[in-house]
Amino acid sequence: MVEPAGEFETIRELFAPLAHPDWGRGLVDDVAVVPSRPGFDLIATKDAIVEGVHFLPDDPMDTVARKLLRVNLSDLAAKGAEPFGYLLACGWSPRLDWPERQAFADGLKQDQAAFGVHLLGGDTVSTPGPASFSLTALGWAPAGAAVSRAGARPGDVVVVTGQIGDGWLGLKAARGGLVLDPDRLQALTAHYRSPEPKTALADLVLAHATASVDVSDGLLADLTHVLEASGVGADLALERLPLSRAGSAWMEERVDPEAALLDLATGGDDYEILMTVRPGAVEALRREVERRHDRLTVLGEITARRGLRVSHQGQPVAVGRTGWRHG
Repeated sequence: MVEPAGEFETIRELFAPLAHPDWGRGLVDDVAVVPSRPGFDLIATKDAIVEGVHFLPDDPMDTVARKLLRVNLSDLAAKGAEPFGYLLACGWSPRLDWPERQAFADGLKQDQAAFGVHLLGGDTVSTPGPASFSLTALGWAPAGAAVSRAGARPGDVVVVTGQIGDGWLGLKAARGGLVLDPDRLQALTAHYRSPEPKTALADLVLAHATASVDVSDGLLADLTHVLEASGVGADLALERLPLSRAGSAWMEERVDPEAALLDLATGGDDYEILMTVRPGAVEALRREVERRHDRLTVLGEITARRGLRVSHQGQPVAVGRTGWRHG
């Protein structure tokens, strides 16, 4: 009988090599020691993912680790913060032995190199239930400059980066419930398993956004969070929703475009940045986003009249569920 992987062996062999060389203390201590950075605020965010809820039981463990890190980096990017490190907690289910744990650590190693972050510490335990993982990401933003959800003002323009709907479609593709060309199915599945946080746009968020949030719960749900925090409303046109090639191909087969666009706008797991900006800043922001090989789409306008109003081709759309609801 194979002895299950132990906590200290997992830390020593898999996670200690990922530790920050100065601040992580080699993961042999109970704490990390992080020096202050004059002129900057320390920005912290925390997300957890659970097997069967946020990732599928047969998802490769390297992509599970990468998704965990990336969804947290997405939150930092939406605040305009520069990431530098993270704390990690792992709850391993019985099926996750050494090969699966090693794949998880390999996924973190790959993304640490890609995004310039290091592990600072954490904990690892076993659980008889489904696997669960929690990560606290830390970053720096100039003192007092981190963008909140609460700064949207009437007359601001609502914009979003990238494309919307690929996270929701990617989950359907990963479950085998989508009929599209194989290359498009592969692209959608990859997006769902390893979304791309917009860390490269963080400085533009700082420079131009009056309010900002990443699109995780669903575009309409996350816009509603901004409206509630800011005490304003918004008019949004569904036909402006930016779609990927795969998303557009899926839309071509829909008999009810309005309902299909509503599904994409409420599906979540896109990890794009939704911002409000002053009208005069939109074109400069668009040019800079495009220079960085991304796209920026105007979706609507912030209003003094509270509440979100959604239309399609000029006609009002009744919206029930706006996105994912956390338990």
